[in-house]
Amino acid sequence: MPTRGHLGAAGLEAGMTLMELMVVVAIVGILAAIAYPAYTQFVMQTNRTDATKTMQLAAQSLERCYSTNFTYVNCPVSGNAVPNPVVDGSTMVTPQLFYNITFAIPDPQTYTLTAVAAQAPQTNDNSCAQFTLSSTGQQAAQNTGAVDTTKTCWGSN
Repeated sequence: MPTRGHLGAAGLEAGMTLMELMVVVAIVGILAAIAYPAYTQFVMQTNRTDATKTMQLAAQSLERCYSTNFTYVNCPVSGNAVPNPVVDGSTMVTPQLFYNITFAIPDPQTYTLTAVAAQAPQTNDNSCAQFTLSSTGQQAAQNTGAVDTTKTCWGSN
């Protein structure tokens, strides 16, 4: 009669050895080491839309105000927690709280919106450290070394 743990008359043991288990653990570890950085990079890339979308919505609101008042000064930015009215130096936080957006209104016909990362994981996004959007519609972005990364950061690779 075969004893417990053996298969048939050949005497082959059922189960895994410690070495086989360690090989499986090593393979899972290698896969995780490759996947985790890719995942965190994807998350940072996805969260960039928090800045770009909010800046575009704020710009639309400023343009609506300008079309009726012919000035960007004292224009409200609807749907966002910003000082009402918006004046030069006003700031707001994006809906997901990843970025702070600053409004620069040097004269009644010009504005520049600047978004800077305020919260992790975006504070680790060295590729897109700062976004800008001007009243002319020009989009720009820079990495932490002040190198232009507009195409990458605004999603027009």
